[in-house]
Amino acid sequence: MNAGWMFGETNALEIVGNSTYFFLAAVALWGLYCVFVVWNRVAQKRFRTEGEQNAFLDRLEPTLRNGDFASAEAMCDNDQRAIPQLTELAIANRGIGYQKIRNLVVERFQRDVLADLEHRLAWVTTAIKTAPMLGLFGTVAGMMGAFSKLAGSANVETTQLAGDIDVALRTTACGLGIAIPLIVLVSAVSIRIRKMEDLVSAGLTRVMDAFKEGLAREGRG
Repeated sequence: MNAGWMFGETNALEIVGNSTYFFLAAVALWGLYCVFVVWNRVAQKRFRTEGEQNAFLDRLEPTLRNGDFASAEAMCDNDQRAIPQLTELAIANRGIGYQKIRNLVVERFQRDVLADLEHRLAWVTTAIKTAPMLGLFGTVAGMMGAFSKLAGSANVETTQLAGDIDVALRTTACGLGIAIPLIVLVSAVSIRIRKMEDLVSAGLTRVMDAFKEGLAREGRG
């Protein structure tokens, strides 16, 4: 009966150890998916280069300074990038006053763009922390399986232990193999986000200065 219990425990540990691969794969896919979403989101919200942004602002600023908000709004219509969207938001709410508009624009950028990116990156960070822990869990399960076989029989061949030891080593390696590339990707994405934030901030400064002049022309400054 004791031998049967040991056999059942060994099988259970083998199942647990092998199932770790599934969870590791799920963590890896989720982490990569979040990185992909963030990367695309940043690409969607920023101009590709500073020169491209400046060229757009060079066309937009005169319309704002002259108080021609209809033309400015037409230039920004259906543009998913942050500056055009925030410009549309400012134009739509120009009746509340310049200072409130400025606060609204900054708050909306922080909430709708940066907060969403930070939320996604938090999930990637969770994946980075979880992958090595899952690998360690697989290692413990594999070693427990190996020791169970040693305890259950006086004569255990090394080939009987090879599977458990293989699981123990491979799960650790897989956990690290998932976490390390994700760390590099998060660093790359974080740099990309900071560059986007700097670019958008510089652009919004120009937009809001021109917008303030336009409000004054319209008598709402």
